[in-house]
Amino acid sequence: MDRLKDKVAVITGANSGIGLASAKRFASEGARVFMTGRRQRELDAAVAEVGHGAIGVQGDVASLVDLDRLFEIVARDAGRIDVLFANAGGGEFAALEDITEEHVERTFATNVKGTLFTVQKALPLLVDGASVILTGSTTASSGAAAFSVYSASKAAIRSFARNWCLDLAPRHIRVNVLVPGATSTPGLHGLSPSEEAGRSFVSAMEAQIPLGRLGSPDETAAAALFLASAESSFVNGSELFADGGQAQI
Repeated sequence: MDRLKDKVAVITGANSGIGLASAKRFASEGARVFMTGRRQRELDAAVAEVGHGAIGVQGDVASLVDLDRLFEIVARDAGRIDVLFANAGGGEFAALEDITEEHVERTFATNVKGTLFTVQKALPLLVDGASVILTGSTTASSGAAAFSVYSASKAAIRSFARNWCLDLAPRHIRVNVLVPGATSTPGLHGLSPSEEAGRSFVSAMEAQIPLGRLGSPDETAAAALFLASAESSFVNGSELFADGGQAQI
């Protein structure tokens, strides 16, 4: 259990769901983990759950000031980054006729701007040969009703990986996109306005997945660990789907 022994990993959006599950995996495999989240109380609880000396840094990836503070702390306490998991993101449903400027700005600020500047500001700390993981979405390739703004923001993530693996080629830094399918996380269940609507939503999604169920955060975290580790040393610029086959049919 030492696939990330002595590595330094930074995970954004790590206070719950896939980010938290990945922090647990990385730490159990020997990594020193820095975790971010917007809500201090949830972040503190997540850091305690991860253990292994994990460090929490409260902040919003859409804020460049918060990102600067994050990487100042990483530089001070660790001096480098071996694995960067730019995982923070979010979205909400809005049919075309209901999309507002605020909705677009909020979604793109976190998913696109936040991811871009997370990676850019980490560059001075990333070691040559580091692994950068971006969180994508099945909706970027297959689409979803009333989810076009989120889907477009995640299509941008796919484009980032294709381009950044070229930008960072001289440093042998790998950039890959981890694509979760429907995963049982607080974020997914929070999309529904009521418990009854949530059950219907989950049932509808499960019907579209060949495996017939939602994924668990730990299953996606296992895929993140693969991308973080030397086991994926020749995987670059790619999408790794952990979606139960949903986007493959």
